[in-house]
Amino acid sequence: MVVGSINVDLVVAVAKLPAPGETVNGGTFARYGGGKGANQAVAAARLGTSVKMVGAVGTDDFGDDALKSLAAEGIDTTAVTRLDDVPTGVAVIVVDGRGENQIAVASGANSALTGEHVKTALSLDGTGVVLLGHEVPQDAVRAGVEGARNAGWTPILNPAPAREMIDDIEGVILTPNADEACRLADANDPVAAATQLYRQTNAPVLVTLGARGGLLVDADGMEMLSAPTVKVVDTTGAGDAVNGALAAELATGTDLHDAVRFALAAATLSTRAAGAREGMPRRDEVS
Repeated sequence: MVVGSINVDLVVAVAKLPAPGETVNGGTFARYGGGKGANQAVAAARLGTSVKMVGAVGTDDFGDDALKSLAAEGIDTTAVTRLDDVPTGVAVIVVDGRGENQIAVASGANSALTGEHVKTALSLDGTGVVLLGHEVPQDAVRAGVEGARNAGWTPILNPAPAREMIDDIEGVILTPNADEACRLADANDPVAAATQLYRQTNAPVLVTLGARGGLLVDADGMEMLSAPTVKVVDTTGAGDAVNGALAAELATGTDLHDAVRFALAAATLSTRAAGAREGMPRRDEVS
């Protein structure tokens, strides 16, 4: 179950990222499905996992397109709320020739997802994982964590963008990137940040480090895990690929350390194509 954002991504590829006040001409335009929550759901679904999306979109054309693209990936969208009075979320992304990006987001319907929406959607049987993110309101995140705990499911929070976390974070697996981890822990480096966050949650913390892999802290200690090397086209969505793949592997009962290695490999492979979702791999592609 993924509780998170659903956007439409408007992407311009240019030779170099613009500086403040600068216009860079000669770009190419493309439109993709996006939103960190929806991207993570796609990453998990492509690995063969049963996925249900909990989120909100408008009743506009962007909302129609967003739901169609998720359904085409085999994702259950029956728990996505349609809202008449707000637009579907939109992200404007600029990508340079090295695959680096700048992103601006208009949250739209994502900001209107409530805890009640989530409580209604979270009818959880058996075992599984609830994956949550910070592109929806705090109340929705809190309801998702509580629903996971009550059902005995594993809660994972990808705290992106970095902001104050819910009060009761005990037992929640955190998956920030290095910058987010340092902001959340008020630390100067990822190692110190991961250690501090582990003390807060008493649960595993995975700090993603881009091409360098990831830093995992859990009851066994600290481990630096590398990622494979590929020719990078676009890093947009790589963090979402990590989270979706990690949730998918943990849902199958895979050991945490093996699940992290698998997730880092999946994320690296996702950078081979333009767009947040286009490069997300199928299970047989991930070694």
